[in-house]
Amino acid sequence: MSLMRKTALAAAALFVATGASAMEQEAFDKAFDAIPKKGAEAKLEALQDLRYQWLMESFPSRATYQGYAGVNDRWMDASLEGIKRRREQTRRMLAASRHIEADELPEPLQLDHQLLYQDLLTEVKGFQFPEHLLPVTHMSGIQRNVPGVLAAMPKRNASDYDDILVRLDRLPLLVQQIRTLMEEGLEKQITPPQITLRDLPVQMRALIPEDPSESPLMKAFAEMPSSISASQQKRLRNRAFALYHRELVPAWRDLAEFVEREYIPGARVDTAFTSMPDGTRWYAHKVRDNTTTALSAEEIHRIGLEEVKRIRGEMEKIIAKTGFEGDFAAFTDFLRNDPQFYHTSREDLMRDYRDIAKRIDGELPKLFRALPRLPYGVKRIPSYSEKSQTTAYYQPGSMEAGRAGVFFANTYNLASRPKWEMEALTVHEAMPGHHLQIALAQEIEDVHPLRRLSMYTAFVEGWGLYSESLGYDLGLYTDPYSEFGALTYDMWRAVRLVVDTGMHQLGWSREQAIEYFMNNSAKPRHDITVEIDRYLVWPGQALAYKLGQLKIKDLRANAEEQLGNNFDIRSFHDELLGAGALPLNVLEGRMNDWIVAQGGQAATAPTSESADPVAPI
Repeated sequence: MSLMRKTALAAAALFVATGASAMEQEAFDKAFDAIPKKGAEAKLEALQDLRYQWLMESFPSRATYQGYAGVNDRWMDASLEGIKRRREQTRRMLAASRHIEADELPEPLQLDHQLLYQDLLTEVKGFQFPEHLLPVTHMSGIQRNVPGVLAAMPKRNASDYDDILVRLDRLPLLVQQIRTLMEEGLEKQITPPQITLRDLPVQMRALIPEDPSESPLMKAFAEMPSSISASQQKRLRNRAFALYHRELVPAWRDLAEFVEREYIPGARVDTAFTSMPDGTRWYAHKVRDNTTTALSAEEIHRIGLEEVKRIRGEMEKIIAKTGFEGDFAAFTDFLRNDPQFYHTSREDLMRDYRDIAKRIDGELPKLFRALPRLPYGVKRIPSYSEKSQTTAYYQPGSMEAGRAGVFFANTYNLASRPKWEMEALTVHEAMPGHHLQIALAQEIEDVHPLRRLSMYTAFVEGWGLYSESLGYDLGLYTDPYSEFGALTYDMWRAVRLVVDTGMHQLGWSREQAIEYFMNNSAKPRHDITVEIDRYLVWPGQALAYKLGQLKIKDLRANAEEQLGNNFDIRSFHDELLGAGALPLNVLEGRMNDWIVAQGGQAATAPTSESADPVAPI
C-alpha cells in the first residue's frame, strides 16, 4: 500500500471514530492536504482514496450495502449544514482533479481520471438545483431506504446488534432532518406532484404496527443467531422494543401526520417537473446526467416515436402469427384479461420465476466467458411497499458483506402480473442482466475500489434492456405470447422516451401519458399507472434504458460489420462489461479501440454526442 493511500485511509478513520460534523470537516481537510503536490499517479491515487472514503463515510447506508466496515451505527447527515459541507468538499475534490496531469498517466489510469473528473463535474453542476428539497417520494426516501439498510446490516454477533440499536436510536434525528427539508421544499413549491403522494402516509405507518415484532424496523430481532446467548438476545430485543415504543413510533407517526395534513395538501398540483422554479434547466440537467449524452428532450422524444413505430410493426407480426382475429387493441385486451395468462397464487408466481432463472443460468456460457462468482436469489417485494412498487427490481449483493444479489418480484395484485412478461423480466433483473453486470463489476481486479462503485444508469439499465434481446439465444420466448411479452418490454422502454419528455417538456398530462402507454402496450393499467407516476417523481431516469440499449446495439452492429467472421459474441460481451459501468461516450471510445485491436476499423464518426467531460463550470 502506498504512503498516500495509508495517509488517506488513516485520515478517513477519523470520520468513523468521531461521528461529529466538525471533526468530519477536520478529517477531510487533513486527507485533502495530504494529496501530493507532484506526480500525476500519486495525486490520482490519493484523490481516488479520498473520494472512496468520503462516499463511504458521508453515506453510511451505501457503505452498509458495500460491506464497508466501521460506519454501521450511523446515518447520513441530512441537515442543511451537512449538505452544505458535502457540497463544498465535492467542489474541492473537483478542483484537485483538474490539477492532475492526465497526459502523464498510463493509459488505464487515464480512464480512472476521466471518470473521476466527469463524475465530480456532473455532481457540482447539479448543485445549482435544489435536489435536496425532494428527499421523499412514493418510490424512494427513508420510508423505503431505512428498512432495506437495516435488513442489509451484519447480524453475526452482539456487537453487530449494538450497531443496529445505535442506528435505531439515531433514526428519529434523521426523520426530523428529512422533515425539515420537506418543509422548506413545501414553502418553495418544490415537491413531488400531489397525485403521486397518495400512498406515502400508508408506507410510513406500515413501519410502526402496534406489535413491534411485526415492524420491518425490528426484523433483525425476530430471529437472532445462535452465537448470541439467550440472555443477550433477550436484553437486545428488550432494548429494541423499548426504543421502538419510546422513540421510533412517535417519530414516524408525526412524519406520517405531517405528510397527510400539510405536505400532500400543499404539494404542487401541476405534474410537469418543468413547472417548478428553474424546472426547464433542471430537467435538462437530469436528462444529461441520466443518459450521459448531450441529446435534448425534443431529440429523445423523436427517437422514442421512431422506436414505438418500429416495435409496433414487430408486434403486429406476432399477432398475425398467433392467428388471433382482431386488431392490436383487441389482442392486448385479450392478454390483459384472459385467465390463462395469470397465476392464482403468489407461491406459484415465485416458483415460476425461480424456474426461469435456473433455466437461464445453464445457457449463459454460450454468450459469456466471464461469469460472476457472487450468487443471487429471487424474492418477493416486501408487503409494506408492494402496492406502489414497480413490477420488479434488483438489489446488488456484496462479497465483502456476505450478501447475495436479489431479484425482487412483485406479487401484489396477481391480475396485473401476466405470465408472458416473466421471461423478459427475469433476463433483465437477474441473469444476464443486472446481476451479471453488477456482480462482474464488483469483481474486477486491479482497479481502484472507487471504480467498482460506478452505476451509470444509461449503461446499467441499457445493458439490462439489451440483455432482454439475448433471451432468444438463451432458449426463451419459444411461444408467441412470451415473444410478444419481450416486445412489450422493449415497447415499454420506447414509450418511456415519449411520455417522460412529453410530460416534463412538451405539456402532456398524466392521463394523456397513461393512455398513450395503454394504446401501445399490453401491460395492465395498474402497472402502467405505477410506471407513469414513477416517471413523474424520477424525471429523466427512465430515458436511460432505451438510449443505453440503442448504444450497445449500435456498438455490436459496428463490431459485427467490421470483424465479419472474426466477430465473437463472447469476446464482445466480455469487453463491453470488462471495465464496469461507463458513461456512454466513454464506452463508445473503449469499444472502438477494441474493434481496431481485433483488426477492424473504428467508426468514422461517433454515434453519440460527447457528454462534455472536460467542460468548464
